[in-house]
Amino acid sequence: MSTTLFVNLPVKDLKASLKFFAALGFEFFGMTDDMASVVMSERTQVMLLTEPTFAGYARNEVADPAKTTQAILVLGLDDPEQVDELVDKALAAGGTAVGEAVTAGGRYQRGFTDLDGHHWSALCLAG
Repeated sequence: MSTTLFVNLPVKDLKASLKFFAALGFEFFGMTDDMASVVMSERTQVMLLTEPTFAGYARNEVADPAKTTQAILVLGLDDPEQVDELVDKALAAGGTAVGEAVTAGGRYQRGFTDLDGHHWSALCLAG
């Protein structure tokens, strides 16, 4: 069975978030005034929803990602250079570094937060 994954994230300022993810090199699909889809891969998209729209779908109170962590969104890349390139773009676009680079256990990994404080990580596994 092949499954497509849509991850939904609340954002305070949709236009600023679109600018942030465009600076990382991602393309978009299905934009409206209150939501847009960031195409991560052929089968994975991150839906950016304004906080009021996200709250309309949520079962519980919407957490503040700058104060809590419910998920770490990890992007698998092909090599360490791609990891550095993506994280450096995120930092230049206003993201914040999270921790130090990890090179243990056959992986190279760096973390960052987006403009809303959602925790992202770029990861490359050694061959």
